[in-house]
Amino acid sequence: MKKFILFSLLFSSAFAFAQKQWTLQECVNYALQNNLQILSSDYSKNGQNLNLKIAKRNYLPSVSGNISNNANFGQSQDVFGNIRRNDNFNNSINVGANILLYNNGRLEKQIRKSEFDVQASQFDVETIKNDISLQIAQQYLSVLLNKEIVKIAQSALDNAQKVYDRAKITTDVGTTAKTVLAEADAALSREKQNVNTAKINTNRSLFALAQLLQLPDYKNFDVVDVPVADQLDAPLYSAENIVEKATTEQPEIKAAESRISSAKAQTEVTKTAFWPTISATAGIGSFYYNSLVTNTIGVDTSGNAIKENSIFKQYKDNFGQQLGLSANIPIFNKGITKLQVEQSKINEDIAKNNLEQQKQTVKQNVQKAQFDAESNYASYLAALEAQKSSALALDFAEKSYNAGKTTIYDLSNARNNYANAQGSVAQAKYNYLFSLKLLNFYAGIPLSL
Repeated sequence: MKKFILFSLLFSSAFAFAQKQWTLQECVNYALQNNLQILSSDYSKNGQNLNLKIAKRNYLPSVSGNISNNANFGQSQDVFGNIRRNDNFNNSINVGANILLYNNGRLEKQIRKSEFDVQASQFDVETIKNDISLQIAQQYLSVLLNKEIVKIAQSALDNAQKVYDRAKITTDVGTTAKTVLAEADAALSREKQNVNTAKINTNRSLFALAQLLQLPDYKNFDVVDVPVADQLDAPLYSAENIVEKATTEQPEIKAAESRISSAKAQTEVTKTAFWPTISATAGIGSFYYNSLVTNTIGVDTSGNAIKENSIFKQYKDNFGQQLGLSANIPIFNKGITKLQVEQSKINEDIAKNNLEQQKQTVKQNVQKAQFDAESNYASYLAALEAQKSSALALDFAEKSYNAGKTTIYDLSNARNNYANAQGSVAQAKYNYLFSLKLLNFYAGIPLSL
C-alpha cells in the first residue's frame, strides 16, 4: 500500500511538471540561473574578484621558512697539509619575512586597477543577461504568434467542415452536383493541412525557446497563453528621448567606461617602475653541526677534546636574528619601462575608442528599435484595415453562396483571404509588440507582457 501511494505521488508530480506552463518571467529567471554564457561570465567575474583580493593581500609581509640538512663524506686537508676524514652532518633552520615599504604607491594603484576590472566584469554579466532576456522575449512572442495562427487556422477549418457537411447533404439528396462536394472536400483538406502546419510551427518555436533556455526536457515544455490586446497604442518614446539615457546607463557602456579607468590605472602602475623600490627584511634562525668522525669540535687550552653539544643546546647557542633594509634603484633597463608606459597609453586609446564604438552601437540599436516600432505599427494598422475589408468580402461571399449565386470555390477564396488577413494582423501585432518592448527596454522599462 505504501509503495502504491509513493508511486502515485511520484506519477502525480511528474504529470504536474509535464503540464506546467511557463510565464515569460519564469523563462527569464531560469535562463539567468542556468544559461552557460551567463555562468561563464560569472566565472570571469569571480576571477576578477580574486585578483582584487590578491592585490589587497600584497600589503601584507611575505613570510617563509627554510630547513636545510646536509651530510658530507670524504677527506679534507687542513692548513698544515694534514689529510683527515671530514665526514659531518649539519642542519639549519631559518624563518624570514619581507615587506615592501615604498614603490611610489604601486600596491594602491594595482588595487585601484583591479577594482575597475571587477566593475567591468560585473557589467559584462549584466550585458549578457540583457541579451539573453531579449532573445527569450522575442522567442516567447514567436510562440504566442504561432499559437494564435493555430486558432485562426482551426476557425477556418471549422467553417470549412460546416460547408463540407452542408455540401454532402445537398449532394446526397441531388440538389447540387458532385463537383460541389468535391470542391468542399478539397477546401476542407487544405484547411486541415493549414492547421497541421500551424501546429508544427508552434512546436518548432517552442523547441527553439526550450533550446534557448537549455532545458533537458523540451518535449513537455509549454508557455502561458498571454492575452494580447487587439488594439495596440503607438510608441510612447522616440529615439531622441532615449539615446542619451541608453548611452549612459546600458551595462555595455558602463563596462567600457570601467575599462578606460582600468587602462589609466595600469599606466600609473607601469610608471612606478621608474621609482626605487624599498623593502625591509627580518629573519631568525639557528644551526646544528655534528662530526661523524670524531664527535668533537676541537681542543681546549689544556689539550683536552671539546665534545660537540647536543642538537638542542646548539640550537640555543647558535640562535641568531637579522634585520635588513634594501633599496633597488632603477638606472638603465634598455628603455623598456618607457616603452611599456607608451604601450599602456595605447591601451588607454583603444579602451576610449571601444567606448565610442559601444555608444555608436547602442545609438544605432535605439534608432533601429524606433524605426522598427514605427514601421511595424504602420504595418499593424494597415493589416487591420485589410482584415476589415476581407471580413466584409467574406460576409458578402457567404450570403451569395447561401443564396446560390456563388460557388464553394468563391467562398473558399474569400475564407482564405480572410484567414490570411488575420494571420497578417497577428504577425504585424507581435512584430510591433516586440519592437515596442525593445524600445521601452532601452528607455529603462523592464521586460513584461
